[in-house]
Amino acid sequence: MMIVRPSAERGHLNFGWLDTYHSFSFGNYYDPRHMGFRALRVINEDRIAPNSGFPTHPHDNMEILTYVMSGTLSHEDSMGNAAAIRAGEMQRMTAGTGVTHSEANLSPDEVVHLLQIWILPETRGLKPGYEERMFTAQGPGVTLLASREGRQGSLTLHQDLGLYAVRLEPGPEVTQTLAPGRHAWVQVTRGRLALNDRELGAGDGMAISEIEALRLKSLGKNAGEMAEALLFDLN
Repeated sequence: MMIVRPSAERGHLNFGWLDTYHSFSFGNYYDPRHMGFRALRVINEDRIAPNSGFPTHPHDNMEILTYVMSGTLSHEDSMGNAAAIRAGEMQRMTAGTGVTHSEANLSPDEVVHLLQIWILPETRGLKPGYEERMFTAQGPGVTLLASREGRQGSLTLHQDLGLYAVRLEPGPEVTQTLAPGRHAWVQVTRGRLALNDRELGAGDGMAISEIEALRLKSLGKNAGEMAEALLFDLN
C-alpha cells in the first residue's frame, strides 16, 4: 500500500507572522481522514517571519522534533535550555510530564523554514529531556537522525521509530529496506524524487505499508541538484 498526501491538499493557515502547512490535523485545521500515521502525529511545515515567533506555551506526553531547513530558530524552555537551532540541525524535546518553551526568529530580515514533528511516546509521564544535533556534514545518501536507542550517534526517541534524512543527487537509485511488518512515511522537503516509481515533490508525503523495499531516486536534471526527504520507519 502506498498512499500519497499531496502538498497542495495539506491544511494551510497564514497568520502573517507564521505561514504553515499541516500534513495531519492540528490546531485550527481538522480533518478526520488525516489524524496521523502510526506513532507519527504531526508534521507541520512552518515559515516564521523575521522578528516573530511562538510565545511561551506548554506541552506534555509528546516527543517533539524540530528540523530547521533554513534560517536560525531560537529556543528557550523550562528545563533551562537556551539554544539557536540552525539549518541542518535537529532538536528533540521529550515533553513527558510537562514543559513550557518558546521559539523565535530573531533575524531582522530572514525567514526561518522548518519542520515541526510530533511523535507519540511509548510511555506517558516520562521525565522531560532535550537534545540537539548537527547533521549538515552528511553527504548524499541516507543518514539516521533519530532512533529509540540513539544508535549511530542519532537523537534518542522514546518510541520504536527510526528517522532518516534522505539526500540524493541525480544518479542511481538507493534502496532502504523495511523489516517485515514495519511501515514508513516519507516527507519530501526539497526537490523531486521517485519512490518505487511514484513521483513526489517538495511538501508531498507518502504512507507506506506492506512493502519492504523502498527504491528512491532523485529526479533532478543537473549535477548537484539535490532531492531531500525525511523517512520515518515505524512499527
